[in-house]
Amino acid sequence: MTLIVQKYGGTSVGSAERIAHVAEKVAAERKKGRNIVVVVSAMSGETNRLMALAHEVNPQPGVRELDTLLSTGEQVTIALLSMALENIDCPAKSYTGGQVCIQTDSQHTRARIQDINISKMQNDISAGRVVVVAGFQGVDANGNITTLGRGGSDTTAVALAYALKADECQIYTDVDGVYTTDPRVVPDARKLDQVTYEEMLEMASLGAKVLQIRSVEFASKYSVPLRVLSSFEEGEGTLITEEDKSVEQALISGIAFNRDEAKLTILGVPDRPGVAHYILGPIAKIGVEIDMIVQNIAEDTTTDFTFTVHRSDYKQAFEVLSMTAKELGAREVKGDDKIVKISLVGVGMRSHAGIASTMFETLAEEGINILMISTSEIKISVVVDEKYLELGVSALHSAFDLHSEK
Repeated sequence: MTLIVQKYGGTSVGSAERIAHVAEKVAAERKKGRNIVVVVSAMSGETNRLMALAHEVNPQPGVRELDTLLSTGEQVTIALLSMALENIDCPAKSYTGGQVCIQTDSQHTRARIQDINISKMQNDISAGRVVVVAGFQGVDANGNITTLGRGGSDTTAVALAYALKADECQIYTDVDGVYTTDPRVVPDARKLDQVTYEEMLEMASLGAKVLQIRSVEFASKYSVPLRVLSSFEEGEGTLITEEDKSVEQALISGIAFNRDEAKLTILGVPDRPGVAHYILGPIAKIGVEIDMIVQNIAEDTTTDFTFTVHRSDYKQAFEVLSMTAKELGAREVKGDDKIVKISLVGVGMRSHAGIASTMFETLAEEGINILMISTSEIKISVVVDEKYLELGVSALHSAFDLHSEK
């Protein structure tokens, strides 16, 4: 019998009415003769509410107690969904992460799954029950409750699908699949029937918020077929799986963009071995992640060094870089927090030339200046002024004919 793991996010279970709707969907799949394991998030807004409560009683709550508190959000949802399923004569049983034995390391608020004991779930499945599991959580070797961090429920679902050897892991969200780009920016963006793990990883890392990176990495590593579907609309969604070598891939699968970018430049740095580490080391020490890097060597043996960070880290990074500039005797530090990153993604790039040229020509025709460029085997990213985001994405979407069915 087919085994499906379904995951429903906070919006999908945001009210008693929506939980009842999810129960109907799950029961309908069960009536088709499929075994179902459901992973749920906390109801929308609940995790933020609990976090706010924690900071009301303690501005710096301990991570162990924070995990104990935050994990209760999913516990509410699993109980309510199991009740809703029982109410429509669909046998169900709920489990917290600890009860189902999702073993993690001891890194509170960002734990990693190490092992899953599937015996209880298998017994329930064999007895004809729907198993409802709390996402986002587990327990460490000492029995402490841990949480998996951002996107943890997606990761829980993929991990369970792997452990149970499920036929598919279905992620239900408020969108009906993965699109060539954000339909709010390009109204005629097209829903993709299928994308590869590689493409989805790039899109997720570049700003597409359909799936969290960690869950896609897990699915890719263990070859778990993922499908993104809507909780509110019928449809086949988008399948995320391995590259089909027998089918020629589309030139470009999608356009991702990230509004949360900022750029920092240190000018006139003495060009000597180790200077990149001297510049970026202090930035890394304050926990700021660096994305794109460009270095230019001038004729006077100095270098200009530019890199991008998340916009929320801009002020802190600027202060640290300014101190580093004084130590190095650099000429100047400049910054810009009104930039965006636009990226073309597609495994078809491996076998086609001229994509970068078309991208740059398209942007030039629209009067859009490129500030930085970064490439990988299946991606080309450019940084441009924030005001050109919609124009740039729309122009590239048309240039690569992404609105057309392939």
